[in-house]
Amino acid sequence: MISRRTLIRHLSAVGVLAPIAAYSQTLAKTARVGVLMTTTPVAASHIVVAFADGLRDLGHVEGKNLRLEYRWAEGKPERFAELAADLVRQHVDVIVASSQAAALAAKGATTTVPIVMVNATDPVEAALVASLARPGGNVTGLSQQITADIRRKQLQLVKELLPRASRVAVLRSTATAVDLHDYEAAGRTLEIQVQLVNVRDRDDLKRAFAAIARDRVNSLIVPADPFLFTERQRVAELAHEHRLPAMCSTREAAEAGALMAYSVRLTEQFRRAALYVDRILRGASPATLPVESPSQYELVINMKTAKALGLTIPPSLLLRADLVIE
Repeated sequence: MISRRTLIRHLSAVGVLAPIAAYSQTLAKTARVGVLMTTTPVAASHIVVAFADGLRDLGHVEGKNLRLEYRWAEGKPERFAELAADLVRQHVDVIVASSQAAALAAKGATTTVPIVMVNATDPVEAALVASLARPGGNVTGLSQQITADIRRKQLQLVKELLPRASRVAVLRSTATAVDLHDYEAAGRTLEIQVQLVNVRDRDDLKRAFAAIARDRVNSLIVPADPFLFTERQRVAELAHEHRLPAMCSTREAAEAGALMAYSVRLTEQFRRAALYVDRILRGASPATLPVESPSQYELVINMKTAKALGLTIPPSLLLRADLVIE
């Protein structure tokens, strides 16, 4: 993953960060930063720590010159509008939105308060920004860019692990804010039949997995969305129960017991978001701060799960893995 030092050099080169001399100014008041989170405090505790650490490294310390106002949607995206409006009423200086849906709700709540999006799937297509290079409004930040190519890569990794795989299920929750039909198109090129399986809530997960098992599916794809992230432990347990190798879109899902993940690292995205918050608090306009796209995705393999499923991971996959969980 890109280091903070490398990121600072990059942002300085494109004008996102001002010269060091400009940082000599002292912030005149305690900054209030609203954070609109998609999940629960427990599910995102490590993300909160990473974000606070990133801010602290830049001189913003909660309780001294910083106040963080967290709002938790608890995996229910329908709450975003209400929570975003509440942050605006609190007169926060910046809103950090932890997903594309959260960023859209924040943008709907204000056209003046700067918004730093994190983990947005495709901010240009979603009309959050005019372009990545020049956002043009009150939104900037970090794009996850889970594109058709990334979804194809996830399926290719499944095929490399299971060369005879012919049927793959993709969980699609009501919290998913993006079109998942790219998986179907990618499946056709790889001679894999892709089946989208709808999930309404936690109680519906057991039914969805039973239906997947009845259809003799070879593997499972778990996209990134607020609900599936919050319920990653339960998803991993059900995948294990039905002996389904699962490819996920967050590292955290593999750490919870799913077989594999191919994604950006959320904690690093939130550390990088702190750079944007810092620059805005020092007077920069989000309209001219370029949106950053990931330069690297990481492959995580859970060997404990592979052994439990009786799978042998090809050496070619292990050599490319960024993290192997033993």
